Amino acid sequence: MKSSLHSSRGGSHKPGREPYWVTVGGGVEADDRTIEAALHREVYEELGGTVGRAELVYLITDELDDGIGIQHIFAANLVSMDLTARTGTEFSKPERGGYEVVRVPFTAEAVDELHLMPPQLAEFITANVDALVSVLDTPIREA
Repeated sequence: MKSSLHSSRGGSHKPGREPYWVTVGGGVEADDRTIEAALHREVYEELGGTVGRAELVYLITDELDDGIGIQHIFAANLVSMDLTARTGTEFSKPERGGYEVVRVPFTAEAVDELHLMPPQLAEFITANVDALVSVLDTPIREA
């Protein structure tokens, strides 16, 4: 299996801020029936893409002013991508910075070279590359 990380660069146009890389992501919206449904919607909005199998592999918890925020991190196989089909609102907001899609080899060394945010995600990926690939190569449950 050829593995890669698809990232979008944000912040490249924000004055005084070093460019950084993020993975596809966003919030769960009222129309999303599940957290995994939100993943599928975000992949389509940000990459014009679809994913096949997706497995929840990590949680990042953030303390917010109004409670706790949880980032659900999935490992997934990207099935298709058409950047001309992207629909995310962030692409029409120049104040949010630029978004450039790149394919990065899914190795600890390649991820280490990125300024991937949040830092907890970068640390998790670099420490678990082989395990993450294995999650998608190995059946976890009956279909």
